[in-house]
Amino acid sequence: MSRSERLLDLMQVLRRHRRPVSGRVLAEETGVSLRTLYRDIASLQAQGAHIEGEPGVGYVLRPGFMLPPMMFSEEEIEALVLGSRFVAKRGDERLAAAATDALAKIGAVLPADLKGKLEGSTLLVGARRASADRVDLGLLRKAIRSEHKLDLRYLDSDGRDSRRTVWPFALGFFEEVRVLAAWCELRQDFRHFRTDRITEAAMLDHRYPRRRQALLKDWRAMHGINPVGA
Repeated sequence: MSRSERLLDLMQVLRRHRRPVSGRVLAEETGVSLRTLYRDIASLQAQGAHIEGEPGVGYVLRPGFMLPPMMFSEEEIEALVLGSRFVAKRGDERLAAAATDALAKIGAVLPADLKGKLEGSTLLVGARRASADRVDLGLLRKAIRSEHKLDLRYLDSDGRDSRRTVWPFALGFFEEVRVLAAWCELRQDFRHFRTDRITEAAMLDHRYPRRRQALLKDWRAMHGINPVGA
């Protein structure tokens, strides 16, 4: 393991501990000697990491320090590339452009060897096979972020037209469709709306009465969804 990877591992371990943790425990978790552990902590502190503590007392990482992008591991770079390429292929136009721009920003500050791995990644994402959306998904995402109600005109699978006022809290991206998850005032229950069947959408001026995270939590509980990786 290279020194940079070792320092990255140490930072990750420190982030997992909310309370001071002894140098011996840190050394065991990172697989190094106690002497090397103390040197690594001193090196991170010299780079600006807010690590407080001392031998015999324990160490804690205060928030606010970010490692430079060169500290990404190869697998983390692959995850970033794959995720960005997925969004570029499956997201709406503005989200796709944002993913491409973000990847370019990361590549611009990586050292040459890691930049080559980013540009030469062989993890590919196929083209999306989906019906065209009739409304701007950027508007739906904005309503979710700001917790505003949406006025929707929606066609069900039988072609029946209805008008709904909903509280949007999530947008799911699947192989062939995108689905808006929301609380429906008409049905007084959670409902899912395929975005290619939403024919009109307008964000209303007023916010819905519950917090987005509370709706998401109740929706997950109802469907038995584990929040990790959701």
